[in-house]
Amino acid sequence: MTLDPTLAAPPHDIAASTPDDAALERAAMGKVTRRLIPFLFVLYIFNYLDRTNLGIAALEMNRDLGLSAAVYGLGAGMFYLGYILFEIPSNLLLARVGARWWIARIMVTWGLLASAMMFVRSPYTFYLVRFLLGVAEAGFFPGIIFYLSRWFPAEQRARAISRFMIAVPLSMVVGGPLGGALLGLSGHGGLKGWQWLFLIEGIPSVLLGFGVLAYMTERPEDAGWLTPAEREWLAERVRRGQEGGGIGHLSPGKALANGAVWRIALLYVLGVIGGLAYIFWAPGMIRDLLHLSDFGTGSVFGGIALLSAAAMLAVGHHSDRTGERWMHVGGSALLVAIGCAGAALLRNPYLVVASLALVQIGAMTFLPPFWSIPSTVLTGSTAAATIALINSIGNIGGFVGPNLLGFVKSATGGFTGALLTLSGMSLVSAALAVALRRSPAWRRSA
Repeated sequence: MTLDPTLAAPPHDIAASTPDDAALERAAMGKVTRRLIPFLFVLYIFNYLDRTNLGIAALEMNRDLGLSAAVYGLGAGMFYLGYILFEIPSNLLLARVGARWWIARIMVTWGLLASAMMFVRSPYTFYLVRFLLGVAEAGFFPGIIFYLSRWFPAEQRARAISRFMIAVPLSMVVGGPLGGALLGLSGHGGLKGWQWLFLIEGIPSVLLGFGVLAYMTERPEDAGWLTPAEREWLAERVRRGQEGGGIGHLSPGKALANGAVWRIALLYVLGVIGGLAYIFWAPGMIRDLLHLSDFGTGSVFGGIALLSAAAMLAVGHHSDRTGERWMHVGGSALLVAIGCAGAALLRNPYLVVASLALVQIGAMTFLPPFWSIPSTVLTGSTAAATIALINSIGNIGGFVGPNLLGFVKSATGGFTGALLTLSGMSLVSAALAVALRRSPAWRRSA
């Protein structure tokens, strides 16, 4: 991952108005970027490996345990049910006890439960462990978005988020080939390959959870690794960027009941549902379309993820440089819609795989400009609660998407109807982005 240590302010930034301010900005933001982004990136790599590796493990696990497509889809979705139910309470606790302690707790418990997936023996234990894993992970992603809003001024946030969130596609770059290789350990130590995959996956998350306590700094005012002048500049810059506008002045309860929050949450769930379905079903689809081995399937899956990581960085940088968010979000959702439609309607297997790649690229580039919108307007416990609500609603897509594909596959033997449904949802998301562009509630976002 290549980092720009200066994170130089875009042309529309007016705060760095003097040479001294500009030098202070370069120094402070260079230190913040180098210290926080690589570490948060690593945390998110292991967070997303669970979702990536379930799709890879399913290449053998479903056969060994006799799981049908419908059962697998429901089990994949059970994670999101637990996640949704506990997301808001988790993020409110994070705001109360501090990001360091709560993110450390999240990582240790999810690492233990990720490894516990090796003990699954039936559909019911599959459902249970996946649900508990969702409960354990609830609050991690919105907690990190909330944490980044404390460290990065609004006009630099999409780049910061994209550099953190490329962990999602890069976890597929790592997890695809690695997961395929770990399946080859089947028989060693009396374990199946998919059991080795889950066992090895969870251990680093537990260790990193303890690393969070030693390495993460709660807020700029506490950063001994910044000079006093840098701490003062950064704290004031972030505070000034969160003043006024839209729903930022509301209490958490009133913000959660605000129609603008629910509209942007609807945009989010319709925009991410195709990408969430892709994660769990694309490995099997790629294998069947191209007749590949487990390792070959993981390599193609990882190659697509690498392309989406590059696109994610490019879109995050362009969104910050232009100061525009909404059309970037809408364009990415449109790309998901085109990809889902192509995967449903095309017959050439290579074109279908190319269409699946468009789904992944669109889903990944959607995220940095989108999450720059609420993290710019909201602050404090209102930000923690509202970002958690938006992410919770979005994760309904993680329950619906895999289940939709599994149900349709079991009922019809194919994915066409489900993919066309996902395409339509993504089109609605793109239209909502255009419609919300001038919303007064989000007026601090271009």
